[in-house]
Amino acid sequence: MGIRGLMSFVEDHSNEFFIGLKLRDTKIVIDGYALFHRLCFTSNLELRCGGDYDSFADVVQKFFESLFACNICPYVILDGGCDISDKKLATIKDRAREKIQMAHSLSVGGSGYVCPLLIREVFIQVLIKLQVPFVQCFSEADRDIMTLANHWNCPVLSSDSDFCIFDLKAGFCPLNSFQWRHMNTIKGTRNYIPAKCFSLEAFCHHFSNMNKALLPLFAVLCGNDHINLPIMETFLSKAHLPLGATSSKGRRHHRVLGLLNWLSHFANPTEALDNVLKYLPKKDRENVKELLCCCMEEYQQSQVKLQDFFQCGTYVCPDALNLGLPEWVLVALAKGQLSPFISDALVLKRTILHTQVENMQQPNAHRLSQPIRQIIYGLLLNASPHLEKTSGNALPSRPLAFSEVERMNKNIKTSIVDAVELPKDHSDLSKLTELSLRRRQMLLLETLKVKQTILEPIPAALKLPIAVSCYWLQHTESKAKLHHLQSLLLAMLVGPLITIINSPGKEELQEDGAKMLYEEFQRVKAQTRLGTRLDLDTAHVFCQWQSCLQMGLYLNQLLSTPLPEPDLTRLYSGSLVHGLCQQLLATTSVESLLSMCPEAKQLYEHLFNATRSYAPAEIFLPKGKSNSKKKRQKKQDTSCSKNRGRTTAHSKCWYEGSNRFGLLMVENLEEHSEASDVE
Repeated sequence: MGIRGLMSFVEDHSNEFFIGLKLRDTKIVIDGYALFHRLCFTSNLELRCGGDYDSFADVVQKFFESLFACNICPYVILDGGCDISDKKLATIKDRAREKIQMAHSLSVGGSGYVCPLLIREVFIQVLIKLQVPFVQCFSEADRDIMTLANHWNCPVLSSDSDFCIFDLKAGFCPLNSFQWRHMNTIKGTRNYIPAKCFSLEAFCHHFSNMNKALLPLFAVLCGNDHINLPIMETFLSKAHLPLGATSSKGRRHHRVLGLLNWLSHFANPTEALDNVLKYLPKKDRENVKELLCCCMEEYQQSQVKLQDFFQCGTYVCPDALNLGLPEWVLVALAKGQLSPFISDALVLKRTILHTQVENMQQPNAHRLSQPIRQIIYGLLLNASPHLEKTSGNALPSRPLAFSEVERMNKNIKTSIVDAVELPKDHSDLSKLTELSLRRRQMLLLETLKVKQTILEPIPAALKLPIAVSCYWLQHTESKAKLHHLQSLLLAMLVGPLITIINSPGKEELQEDGAKMLYEEFQRVKAQTRLGTRLDLDTAHVFCQWQSCLQMGLYLNQLLSTPLPEPDLTRLYSGSLVHGLCQQLLATTSVESLLSMCPEAKQLYEHLFNATRSYAPAEIFLPKGKSNSKKKRQKKQDTSCSKNRGRTTAHSKCWYEGSNRFGLLMVENLEEHSEASDVE
């Protein structure tokens, strides 16, 4: 949620409304959504290149290590899917438009704040690695956060202004004044984090000791994410709200001040609400009253008892239970093993496709992964008979239809996409987990159009990313080039390199080689961050790959991970991948990079050999040749996967791995035979 203008108003009165804290030796309930956005946007991370997930993971780890050092026990609460009532849809669409504008600004060298696509998944992986307790709520988490914090009598950490309205026993600590990077020590032994805590008592005292029960009415009158009634402007214009003392921001806080001063004259919400309705036309009063009361309920205690989840793993949400969803789905959602994308598709038959920093003149990057989503939708079609009444977005004449809110140029558009009808044994969501591992893996790989034998030489942790890369390469609209593929595969070596470096018993020469290669990658990454201009076409290609990876991850999760989930924190670093692209287009070759580390060289061979047969033959042509032969190439089978095991008069792809691995030859595509060196 969020109340317009309230947070900046209370920060203007910081000395009056906040109490200084030395936070230590306590539980703390953390708004996970607010935290990962705050850490992403205030840590000098690269946001243009699709996410430096390794750097972000380091920041998240340091944050929690600061808490552990002060004996602060964090409990992270994540938002789930959209509310069943869909009352926040207008706000969601407005924010989607804002993100498009900021993404465009970033893409052309301006400023903006857009989270990389997989930031939430990376955040969850770090929480699991650090064993930080967390839960993913079924929908918005604010009330659940408040209820848990009051049960434990501990503070809430967030940046959401709604926590100035909730009656929190131990208070609300805003993230922007939570100085975790500046941990202090008492008498040389006891660490603490300097923080500020919002005082609801001081706030109400400032407004003539107003009844704090009036604050939920203030929130909905002021306008939060759930309510924005044009008719309320009628009340605001007629009520002649008393402004009181002006703030340092001038008339910017006029509405906040006026409403609070006006409400302070009433004893309770009922009296205040009756006075609001007096200013409205009689025909509208009952409907407005019902809506306002409903929205005020959002500030009351939740029925969900998150303490039960943290103590014994039980998550009971009445709204979710009423939908009749399979038990395994509810458990997986609560544990963050399924994304809110899945619950939105299940409950609302509508999903939001988040915009990346991509080329706004091209179709949005998520178009490439639509066939994967159609399989996901097919698996979710017959989840529960109760859902038919709640899923009002699909067209009645199209029972397979799902809505997707996506970028169209620099605006948003809602597209209708049909699910794929699956065999009967795949169409009962409640029994999906009962399918054998082989059947689930087969469905995943068939969706990605990849043969299992291709993945056999690939390490378990990289099987899914390589399968997704094969899918990505098969789509000609991705416009992937050889250096794009090479850069992605090289970046996938970072995790194995770290493992080699940290493994005992390795030969010193190999360990030194791994260190040298890792340091070279870090140098390339740092150089890319130094104001390098963004190549929009390259950015768009990698945005398409990330979208395919995201949907591949979601499908893999829905099928109970028939392939191991990759470590995203070491899989993709945007700055590194973009930097490697530039080097490979200039003078550097893959072979020269990897010559220092034989183990990395051998792994790269396996990765490249698995993906090359799914790539269009034209990406292996010598530079400058592919454009001249584009029309002829379209008439041929552009995928080497369809030529695997046979030679035609037009093309032959083969791999020579003895001396110069990664050498791919394309013969008979030109008037005379030429070899293309893919290093």
